Amino acid sequence: MDLKLIELASGKETGAVKVSDDVFGVEFNESLVHQVVNAYMAGARSGTKGQKNRSAVSGGGAKPWAQKGSGRARAGTTRSPVWVGGGRAFPGHNRDFSQKVNKKMYRGAMKSIFSELVRTDRLVVVDDFKVEAPKTKEFVAKLATLDLKDALVITEGFDEYLYLSARNLYHADVCDVASIDPVSLVGFKSIVVTQGAVKQLEEKLG
Repeated sequence: MDLKLIELASGKETGAVKVSDDVFGVEFNESLVHQVVNAYMAGARSGTKGQKNRSAVSGGGAKPWAQKGSGRARAGTTRSPVWVGGGRAFPGHNRDFSQKVNKKMYRGAMKSIFSELVRTDRLVVVDDFKVEAPKTKEFVAKLATLDLKDALVITEGFDEYLYLSARNLYHADVCDVASIDPVSLVGFKSIVVTQGAVKQLEEKLG
């Protein structure tokens, strides 16, 4: 399979990049993609509920008063659930929302997403994507050269200038091949991939 190669400086097609059909030409598996996207989003959730039982509350080591003779009800600790300042009887605990997704399923979902991006003409391959300085204006201008506004740019490695240029934009983002995730691939209208990143993707997903 061949993908059009766009020169970033001119925004025109200058050739083609040969890619593997095993990565960019597989059938779209909607149920698998849905499962992997849900699992990724679930893994980002943090279970923040946390309450203490009687053993987790500090203090309460000494018996408040003698077992007999005081006329009051017997008590073994001041941290009993029936006391003010005591622990909860059935406390809530932090919940782990993560879902298990094995490597084969994850790779299959990513291949399916990239293949669908190719079929729907949402994947743009460029020769390179760099900015001379961390300027948002320059980054937006380069996207405009490709006639794009809402896009995710995938590069071979982390580029600090690109990251700083795009971090104030809500409709654009930058990541390297090692940091891509299924939610971002699905969420952006267009995906811009450098020629070097395409080769890395083939090695990673092939």
